Amino acid sequence: MNQSRTLYLVDAFADRPFVGNPAAVCLLEEPAGETWMQLLAREMNLSETAFLYPTDDGYHLRWFTPATEVNLCGHATLASAHILFETGVLTAAETVRFQTRSGELSAFGDDGWIWMDFPATPPLPVAAPAGLVQAMSADFLYCGESRSLDRDFLVELASAEALAALAPDMGLLAGLGSRGVIATARSNDPAYDFLSRYFAPAYGIPEDPVTGSAHCTLAPYWGEKLGTVELTGYQASQRGGVVRVAIRGDRVRLGGQAVTVARIELAGSAAA
Repeated sequence: MNQSRTLYLVDAFADRPFVGNPAAVCLLEEPAGETWMQLLAREMNLSETAFLYPTDDGYHLRWFTPATEVNLCGHATLASAHILFETGVLTAAETVRFQTRSGELSAFGDDGWIWMDFPATPPLPVAAPAGLVQAMSADFLYCGESRSLDRDFLVELASAEALAALAPDMGLLAGLGSRGVIATARSNDPAYDFLSRYFAPAYGIPEDPVTGSAHCTLAPYWGEKLGTVELTGYQASQRGGVVRVAIRGDRVRLGGQAVTVARIELAGSAAA
């Protein structure tokens, strides 16, 4: 198979290089083999590598962590749209449509931001499993489970300081049977409505820098608590990133910026 040998490294949910969440984007001319995609994602060793190829009604898009394929990923979708716009395949004024495991997703540009249309996955309250309490070693104001294909727990902590102090036991988290854990707290910075962190060691991601898909759960949760449909979140990882959200019924619009930091040429033996 003679595919493009260029990978783009993009910092998503970032307004400058080396912050936000890095993703690799591979533009293909046709479908590639799953084994090759998984091996390439493992080689990149980023939280997500995106693979997309054109279809009659947009693009087919898949996302791989170093360990597995996932059903929904925000930052690598943002990175994919960014590359399509930046390379001139599409203009930012156009809406790009992606066919994915989570149905049709779309993205468009607006004044330097890219907005994506994703399914809302509001949490359902659940009793915190003993393993989760032990792994997080923190008191929860709330524990819920997202209504998504990739099952996540959502826990609210009492303060931004408690969120910053989290040092989860990754081995225990990996054994919970979920994709990961979204930890959140009300922001102590007036620029943001809420803060979050995300841990997914079972998927090869101890702490994700900025997680778009987690905001499909965070948006309806905080929207209901704060009585608004438009919010700004900050994912308080070491790299950090801003995610704007707008709740639209059973959908959520996620807004972010992105920066291309590298173009990587695969050697001939590494191309599909």
